[in-house]
Amino acid sequence: MQRFQYLIAGINDYAIYMIDPNGYITSWNAGAQRFKGYTEHEIIGQHFSRFYTPEDQASGLPVRALGIALAEGKYESEGWRVRKDGTRFWAHVVVDPIYNEDGKLLGYAKVTRDVTERKHAEDALRESEQRFRLLVQGVSDYAIFMLSPEGIVTNWNVGAQRIKGYSEEEIVGSHFSRFYTEDDRKAGQPELALQAARQAGRFEREGWRVRKDGSRFWAHVVLDAIRDEHGALLGFAKITRDLTEKKAAADALAKANAALFQSQKMESIGQLTGGIAHDFNNLLSVLASGLEVLSLQGGGAGQAKTLDSMRRAVDRGAALTQQLLAFARQQPLQPETHNINRLITGFESVLRRAANAAIRFDIVLEPQLGSVMIDRARFESALLNLVVNARDAMPGGGELRIETSQARLGEKDVPGLPAGQYARVTVRDSGTGMSPETIRRAFEPFYTTKEVGKGTGLGLSQVYGFVKQSGGEVVIESALGTGTAISIYLPAVEGAEHTDQDHTETVLIVEDEADLMDMATSLFLNMGYNVLTAPRASEALGVMAARPVDVLFTDIVMPEMDGIELANRVRALYPDTRIVIASGYPLSKLREKHDNLNKFTFVNKPYRLADLARALRIAS
Repeated sequence: MQRFQYLIAGINDYAIYMIDPNGYITSWNAGAQRFKGYTEHEIIGQHFSRFYTPEDQASGLPVRALGIALAEGKYESEGWRVRKDGTRFWAHVVVDPIYNEDGKLLGYAKVTRDVTERKHAEDALRESEQRFRLLVQGVSDYAIFMLSPEGIVTNWNVGAQRIKGYSEEEIVGSHFSRFYTEDDRKAGQPELALQAARQAGRFEREGWRVRKDGSRFWAHVVLDAIRDEHGALLGFAKITRDLTEKKAAADALAKANAALFQSQKMESIGQLTGGIAHDFNNLLSVLASGLEVLSLQGGGAGQAKTLDSMRRAVDRGAALTQQLLAFARQQPLQPETHNINRLITGFESVLRRAANAAIRFDIVLEPQLGSVMIDRARFESALLNLVVNARDAMPGGGELRIETSQARLGEKDVPGLPAGQYARVTVRDSGTGMSPETIRRAFEPFYTTKEVGKGTGLGLSQVYGFVKQSGGEVVIESALGTGTAISIYLPAVEGAEHTDQDHTETVLIVEDEADLMDMATSLFLNMGYNVLTAPRASEALGVMAARPVDVLFTDIVMPEMDGIELANRVRALYPDTRIVIASGYPLSKLREKHDNLNKFTFVNKPYRLADLARALRIAS
């Protein structure tokens, strides 16, 4: 027993002392003197509550500690204690009740340890963690959050909420794979990311991610594996940054560089092509002059036949050089101010004949389209080229539409064009479409995807050269299997957008016989009309729904709906449209069948120009 007392008394790292049932100190060891500063004769007989802070004394903590030890057999806690000199230290305290062999309470054994250094270290760590947590929570440009080893989100910062759209309450406890696109989830990308971070310690990637609202953003993602001191995986730290704007800028720069390269390439090809065409033209001139000399010298029938063949070859060569010069933007143009809509309607019959019966052909014109400075013949040739290409892209039939519209472009809206007002003409088809490679090379001379003998590869290059020479641009929108839309942008003439001082009337000719349609078209064009055509009444109604028509000129006998019924409908829908009806039957015979024929102006087939002019003067 004496040895045990010596052992307790000699311990310096713990304050070990006894207190009686009322809390008065009855023993004191060296550790207690070192921690608390009191010698044995100073403290024996004093109440142990003097070691507590005034706040704890006021709250009755010392008495409660003894009560808990007595009731539960032990009291253990940590808190501030006070030394003799008034300084405080953080103490870990254990109080045990002591009983004799009869179960009588003798007092309490109190063991106290000074853990101030540990307390300071824990407080510093806690403060550091708090600062780090506040730092992470305050970052709004990065999504920073933790994942469990299985990929479950365990915390969430304001940057994550801003970028991804979820609040902390909505997302904590969910699997991080919900941020991936559906295709990436199906491909197992979230699991591969965790596996890579687990094995290598770090995973870094860029890709599309999905916000709460379903929109996508381009993300730079870093995933770090977090392990304890023994190497056990605790989870993952995930940092995500929204790089959508940066990617868009990079894509725009790449697109601009590609456009610049394509423009420089086309310019170089154009210069080379123009030079070759001019030299070739000179050679053809020599040949043509030589042929004229030979023809003047006479010769046999065989020689004349040979000379004719040679002349045709020279003509074909001359046409080829004109096509090359068109691409090189070196062809002579005669630009004049024209209303695009009038050019299209005046050329409509030719465009419709260029298509085939299996193709539905529509023309939709913007009524308020502005005027442009353009070479009429070259524009018609370019439009015809686009229609023929569209037709060839739909061997089994489909839909072809010519559209006009106004376009106010900003800087860089269409590469190569300054900001301003433009007239846009679009030829749209539902055909086979183009691959990206075909789109990239479509305007190059002699490039074609058609079979050998089916095309020269100069059609689109002529369109490109003519439009560029006219100050405009050509844009292709297409994908394989989805059709093609080729748009021509031409600068609008300032101040002439809606002028129509010399109004040219528009006539709609409805005739199911192609030869009669061509003849009527020719007559009306010679009289100065803009001409629209339709082979049947149903199509005529569609044309009139799309644009204003001044005169309806229709045959009576037609399939589906006859000319009289068409005239009645037009009169009801468009009372200002003048109507002229043509037929090879005598007027008296027709009146027997149609009692309302007198409401319309009538002309007998075959008609001449004078007949039409007279009928138009009296038409109502």
